[in-house]
Amino acid sequence: MRLTPAHLDMATAALRAVLPLEHPADSMLRHFFRENPVLGANDRAFVAESVFGILRHRFFLECVSGTPTPRSLLLAYLARFQGMNLRELLPLVSEAEAKWLTGIKAVTQESQSLAIQAEFPEWLMEKLRGFMPDNEILDLGRSLQRPASLDLRVNTLLANRDEVLASLNQDGIEGNATPYSLVGIRLAGKPAINRHELFLAGKVEVQDEGSQLLGYLLAPKRGDMVVDFCAGAGGKTLMLGALMRSQGRIYAFDISEKRLNNLKPRLKRSGLSNLYPQRIANENDIKVKRLTGKIDRVLVDAPCSGLGTLRRNPDLKWRQSPQSIEELKRKQGAILSSAANLLKPGGRLVYATCSFLPEENQEIVERFLADHSRLMRLNCAELLAQQKIQLDTGVYLGLSPGLHGMDGFFAAVMELAK
Repeated sequence: MRLTPAHLDMATAALRAVLPLEHPADSMLRHFFRENPVLGANDRAFVAESVFGILRHRFFLECVSGTPTPRSLLLAYLARFQGMNLRELLPLVSEAEAKWLTGIKAVTQESQSLAIQAEFPEWLMEKLRGFMPDNEILDLGRSLQRPASLDLRVNTLLANRDEVLASLNQDGIEGNATPYSLVGIRLAGKPAINRHELFLAGKVEVQDEGSQLLGYLLAPKRGDMVVDFCAGAGGKTLMLGALMRSQGRIYAFDISEKRLNNLKPRLKRSGLSNLYPQRIANENDIKVKRLTGKIDRVLVDAPCSGLGTLRRNPDLKWRQSPQSIEELKRKQGAILSSAANLLKPGGRLVYATCSFLPEENQEIVERFLADHSRLMRLNCAELLAQQKIQLDTGVYLGLSPGLHGMDGFFAAVMELAK
């Protein structure tokens, strides 16, 4: 695509709309595209890529931009991270901008502070330094600056992985089996999979491989009673239904009507008949309490800081704060206690977050176990090995983009004594 002044103007306007970061960047961008319906697919791709690229590298770009404006951030991003040379940019910029861009090309990232190199705000640096050496913070930061891959989950109720891979390759879409999940496919690039017949027929769903592994930790059996406590739009719920071959019963609880509404078309495509979405007011809702002691498997994908998803949601590091994390920790503890009450003796509970902060993960679980002596912790590596998945991160599941090529995920598995 040949860059024009109109492209720069569009991307600058989009960035100006997103940058206050009062709302999630992806929803602001969707709103911007609705307001500008004349933009073609290539234009939208350029705008989205530029906005998210700038958010991933914002600290460095602000640092080299002097007094940053949406336009200067965009130009600096194109020159530094999109590899555009000055000859390409010259027809689009003023003389002063051209001179300034020459200087930016010369600045090395290594000359910046660790916080800027890792692209972490100071409050987060302070937390990370409590449990990580500087070189690991830098590795983590750099891995989160790379865009995430596009992972699919094959709906085993309707298809198997080999036939889906063959069908994709036939259509010129390159994909490979994921390294760990037995039903995952990792695509090369970002094809518009939501328009593909495999997606429309419910044979594949978009789902990060790390999220798929939670299904294998929960390992529901046919005929089980299962609760997905914070179901959201139901990606994990649908996987659980497929693992159960659509037998038994799954309650998909969430406090958001909107998220549960997003589950409905996915449920229709999936071919599942054992899934019951239910909106709840909070973790103590009567719909939850009436299931006390009746449930075989409970999944708690808890509300969390989401910092493990910074490859996809780079704006989260400015939208979270130490105060918001304290609030989340209170919710996490309350939800975990309520979820545990649902278990029947011998029942299994998986607590998961997409965060790498121990205070949202191990510390929540340890505190919970100290207060609930009838629950014992199971070993995640052993549970995965039982499913023929060789991934050993210890007793807890701990995934990172740099080591595993997935979002940052944490999971703990507990069982209620018989």
